[in-house]
Amino acid sequence: MGVRGETDAPADSPCATSDFEYELPPGRIARYPSERRSDSRLLLLSRSTGEMRHHRFRDLPELLDPGDLLVVNDTRVFPARLRGRKPTGAAAEVLLLRPADGEEDSVWEALVRPGRKLKPGRLVVVAPELSVRILDARPDGRRIVRIESPLGVREALERFGHLPLPPYMERDDEPLDRDRYQTVYARHEGSVAAPTAGLHFTPELLAEVEERGAARTAVTLHVGSATFRPVAAADPRDHVMDREHFEVPPTAAREFRRCRSRGGRVWAVGTTVVRTLESVAEGRDRIRPGPGSTDLFIHPPHDFRAVDCLVTNFHLPRSTLLMLVAAFAGVDTARKAYAAAIGTGYRFYSYGDAMAVIP
Repeated sequence: MGVRGETDAPADSPCATSDFEYELPPGRIARYPSERRSDSRLLLLSRSTGEMRHHRFRDLPELLDPGDLLVVNDTRVFPARLRGRKPTGAAAEVLLLRPADGEEDSVWEALVRPGRKLKPGRLVVVAPELSVRILDARPDGRRIVRIESPLGVREALERFGHLPLPPYMERDDEPLDRDRYQTVYARHEGSVAAPTAGLHFTPELLAEVEERGAARTAVTLHVGSATFRPVAAADPRDHVMDREHFEVPPTAAREFRRCRSRGGRVWAVGTTVVRTLESVAEGRDRIRPGPGSTDLFIHPPHDFRAVDCLVTNFHLPRSTLLMLVAAFAGVDTARKAYAAAIGTGYRFYSYGDAMAVIP
């Protein structure tokens, strides 16, 4: 992560967006997953001492203590990318984001390409059994669209939709992605991007966690595309996050209280879990169950109340995800960890390697 520019942000700002730049050597982006999920590398980082150790992800259970709590995000990525053509024959694409509030299940918020051409009233034909009609245009560039299919929305998406892999993979989705771009515990469909820190877990590894005497619970946060949008503002405080919907089951709230009462540590698997828990934290010892939505943007400085340890992948420069990690680990400590990961050949981003940040 780079050096702060003199005019990048106001003098009273704790950090500037330019603080979260770094150079990644070509070829370091993981375009495909490792052969086995738990074979990924794991950088263990102490935020209090800055000490770093290199592991494999399969070593993670050994880092947990009896009484700890592992919290995962059980959202499921759906085939949200629809490729088709306009009636003129020109190519067009629709990325479904989420069902429109208060509308029937066939009406969605979406992003479209080409944006200037797909105005209200236009039609994108994906397949003989599936078309998408543009209903309205939002000021932020989004569209309200209606899915038109005799198959029903879910069947149509499963048959003709594509998993929305991140652009930096520079490839179309393939059959292997239907499995590997989902966590093994994915249950509740609704995300357009995977909670990538969880992609390294296997059923066997989760069983080992429980054998260590640690508990596991799940929350759900449906990941939207804006989570991965680079921060354009010079001062991070000027960046606005889109709201993302979450669900904290009563069982998760109970497990959280039990962990705190026995003196265990709360491990968040991924930045989405951190944002969920910090959004519903009621002091250090309790989280609020129920549905909700959050636009919480965690950047330095931040007083973490619900999370003690973080499992996360390596994130894009200038991203809200990288800023969250820096807030948790400390900006200088995170900078050194990223430099060490680059220097020792770690793979980056969604299908890349992982880091565990502990006290």
